[in-house]
Amino acid sequence: MTIFDLDWIRAQFPALRQEMNGYPVAFLDGPGGTQVSQGVIDAIANYFTTSNSNLHGAFATSVRTEALVEQTRSAVADFLNCDRDEVVFGANMTTLTFAISRSIGRELQPGDEIVVTTLDHDANVAPWLALQERGVMVRTVDIHESNCTLDMLDLEHQITERTKLIAISYASNAVGTINDVKRAVQLAHAVGAWVFVDAVHYAPHGLIDVRSLGCDFLVCSAYKFFGPHVGILYGKREHLARLQPYKPRPAPEEVPFRWETGTQNFEGLAGVVATIEYLAELGRRVSPSVTNRRSALATAMIAIQTHEQSLSEYLIPHLLEIPGVTLYGITERSQLNWRTPTFGLRIAGYSPAEIAKILGDRGIFAWNGNFYALNLTQRLGIEKSGGLVRIGCTHYNTIEEIQRLLHTLHDVAQPSVVA
Repeated sequence: MTIFDLDWIRAQFPALRQEMNGYPVAFLDGPGGTQVSQGVIDAIANYFTTSNSNLHGAFATSVRTEALVEQTRSAVADFLNCDRDEVVFGANMTTLTFAISRSIGRELQPGDEIVVTTLDHDANVAPWLALQERGVMVRTVDIHESNCTLDMLDLEHQITERTKLIAISYASNAVGTINDVKRAVQLAHAVGAWVFVDAVHYAPHGLIDVRSLGCDFLVCSAYKFFGPHVGILYGKREHLARLQPYKPRPAPEEVPFRWETGTQNFEGLAGVVATIEYLAELGRRVSPSVTNRRSALATAMIAIQTHEQSLSEYLIPHLLEIPGVTLYGITERSQLNWRTPTFGLRIAGYSPAEIAKILGDRGIFAWNGNFYALNLTQRLGIEKSGGLVRIGCTHYNTIEEIQRLLHTLHDVAQPSVVA
């Protein structure tokens, strides 16, 4: 018997106990950054108290920091299902992506092609567009506007014998769509191209298995899956060894250190270990029979998906009942396994900024704007009018919080309809 103990989960996150204007805070802002557990807070404080140092010193705190780095690499390897030396740490996903794109660009020739998508965060678009100055051609895959899913036939059309790389998101940070990354990898590898996956938005919602996907690179950010601000890059070992990074001369040549320029965020790495341990503990509570950390993480993510899908099943039909609401993305119940519980919407008569302000004043935290998904908001024709309101649920959210959201949106929408 499996148990998803939401009370235990919420007790791990001290930020959830906040109030705003007399209302309990409902954090529906997860796609912009999730809250962290007490274990993460404690791990960061403990690092500063006991181990604060740089690497390669002949003294205890430096030795502890070196051990921490390797401990974190092992934890992330379990999280992604890869080898430890295929894990690279950096400031954030955007910085890591620009670093890799510049190195890949060194090998490209004028007329070579890169494929990006309309669904992606610009951090997985702009680094590749920057290579146009080298004569690289960038092609963009369109969407099905009716449900904001990627047009896979158009993806096939955009791939040619000149394609060298496909940059694709695992899931849209604006409307929640989960892409068929495995199929994209198959199409790319058929012409000898690489695949660079932005898994920042997917990471808190589903299990990542880079071996199963077969992708060449994958990036995510710990602050999007309940941790601190640390960027994470997976790269196939042969790519990390062959590509030439931009780095200081004394920096190591060995993989993966050659890609980790400058002093890392060691206190953040301590928090990453605690984050992954929190998720593993959740898996152990759901199924005490799990035998190792990877199995525990897999169990946790399955339980998280089940809970989050129940939130989506409740929220979507009720959102669609609200007068004046336009909801973007997948809404069919039978297709909810192809979306995360992230919802982009607009309400007639209000700008997204106005809606977000009204919600925020009632203790319901949600984002508005384009969320750097610029290709998508332009494609939908809503960029100039403020983009979207984004409701982003995670596994620590409740049906009661969703009900508060719906009640508030009903209050907002009804006057606009009467007018």
